[in-house]
Amino acid sequence: MPSTRLPSPAGAKLVRSGLDWDAIRVPRSVGLSALATLGPRCAAAIEDSLTASGVLYFFTLAGTSSTWAVENTVALPVGTAITIPPTRRTEGPGAYWRVCPGDNNWLTDPDALAAAVADAFGPRVGEERPA
Repeated sequence: MPSTRLPSPAGAKLVRSGLDWDAIRVPRSVGLSALATLGPRCAAAIEDSLTASGVLYFFTLAGTSSTWAVENTVALPVGTAITIPPTRRTEGPGAYWRVCPGDNNWLTDPDALAAAVADAFGPRVGEERPA
């Protein structure tokens, strides 16, 4: 009997976090700034334009979500499904690759990502940046 499950119109798959990688969800404006700061240190990143203001997902080492504590971002709990678009999908609407994955380049260093996100938000009130 054929499957009754309908295929995704874009060929996207739902994949659960926590096994090979963890995902960090960042507001779009902050994520774009973090991408610019990270430059070539940024590995694969997905933008999802279907949320109200858009979000970016960065992939980090499995286990990162248990210690992630960066304001205004969300480390997706282990087992959370994320939409992974086909590698050829590089524009919206919906989930698409903002930074396409390479053969072995899915994971962004979590410390570098945390620093880039902090830079995107700028200093807190009363906090001085080192010269």
